Amino acid sequence: MKKTHSEGAVRQALKSIARKAMAATTAVAATFLFATAASAQQPVKFKHEVKKKETIFGIANQNGLTVQELIDANPKMKEPGYELQKGDSINIPYTAAEYAEVKKKQATTAAEKKAANEADPRKREVRVGVMLPLHDVDGDGRRMVEYYRGLLMACDSIKREGVSVDVHAWNLNIEGDVNKIISDPAAAKCDIIFGPLYTKQVKALGDFALKNDIKLVIPFSISSDEALRNRNIFQVYQNDVDFNGSVIDKYMDRFKDYHAVFIDCNDAESRKGIFTIPLRREMSNKGVDYSITNLTSDDAAFKKAFSKKKRNMVILNTGKSPELRQVIAKLDKVKAAEPKLEISLFGYTEWLMYTKAPNENFHRYDTYIPTTFYYNPAGARTKRIEQRYRWAFHEDMQQALPRFAITGFDQGYYFLRGLHLYGKEFYGNTGVNGNSGVQTPFHFKRNSGGGLQNKAFMFVHFIPGGGMESINF
Repeated sequence: MKKTHSEGAVRQALKSIARKAMAATTAVAATFLFATAASAQQPVKFKHEVKKKETIFGIANQNGLTVQELIDANPKMKEPGYELQKGDSINIPYTAAEYAEVKKKQATTAAEKKAANEADPRKREVRVGVMLPLHDVDGDGRRMVEYYRGLLMACDSIKREGVSVDVHAWNLNIEGDVNKIISDPAAAKCDIIFGPLYTKQVKALGDFALKNDIKLVIPFSISSDEALRNRNIFQVYQNDVDFNGSVIDKYMDRFKDYHAVFIDCNDAESRKGIFTIPLRREMSNKGVDYSITNLTSDDAAFKKAFSKKKRNMVILNTGKSPELRQVIAKLDKVKAAEPKLEISLFGYTEWLMYTKAPNENFHRYDTYIPTTFYYNPAGARTKRIEQRYRWAFHEDMQQALPRFAITGFDQGYYFLRGLHLYGKEFYGNTGVNGNSGVQTPFHFKRNSGGGLQNKAFMFVHFIPGGGMESINF
């Protein structure tokens, strides 16, 4: 007897069949996906051109692969009727072990690159440390606070150029414990440290900088010779012997055709003999004529020391103001008696600290002053930085030469920009970052086997009739 179904029963049966079919399809799909995942192919290592008599098995075996691994890397081999032909170009994949090694090397390379970027201040923020007496207890502290403010202004200028800067400051006073400060983990991460101020702290801080490959900038004069041994130290200020030697060399280059007049000012306390005696010796060795007179000589004897054929360069053996005023008074008498005499003055850095009146005399006598810094109150750059300082800190800079805030700004800008541009390879050569400083020029030279010493200086020239220029060396 034939079994019949109602229309509703038929529909119900069809739905049941559809559900079973869907379940079967899903199972097949799952099986397919599992198989695909299980046989996921490795990346291609190279292409191989099939040669005569080569087989899939032979090629796979030759390259350390299973037949399945080779087929998975070449989908055409799965096509019905596929036959390997001479001249075919097929993919040779990495073995699982080879690819694991590749990934390991890639991970190592990425880690090394990350570490290299972390070590290179060109690829990240420049990390700055300041270890100076930063307090209001005494003059040293107040001066270093002003220096630090100038350095922060340099950081602000660098940031405006798109350079990130991270600053850490520690109060390292005269009784400060260097070892305690450098135990701070942030200290070892610095690219550069400015400090210390006191000689007794240089050795410990210098050793720390050398160990951690940190550039150590000693911003002010010290009596330590660590810069002769420690290659990570930058000594900004120069000792008198080196400075005077450089000045004598440039004097002989520039003024060899002048007639020098050395004036003994009878100052028993003067130390200017370390300049005048070697200069006279150099003149004698090179056959350059000069004369010597005394501040107490009568007018006639004083005038005889001057040449009528050459421009005269007057050189005192003291830097003191009272003697300078007496010399100018005697020069005025000489000029009154001999108006055609050409007279210039060659002075000392401390002359820059004198009041306005001597400066007028400096212009009259075509004065040259050798110095490692020059504060020019009339200069546009000086006016701008002084205005910025007043806006930021609501007071004027201290009346000192050199200005401590400008010193901090010059050093900060020079070194931070150099680190950003040249990283660990920045060694402070002239012109490497296009900055001569608002007040201080920089040109570092390495001591044999040791650190770097700033050798830059200038002649500040008071031009007759007004105006000034700095002649940089």
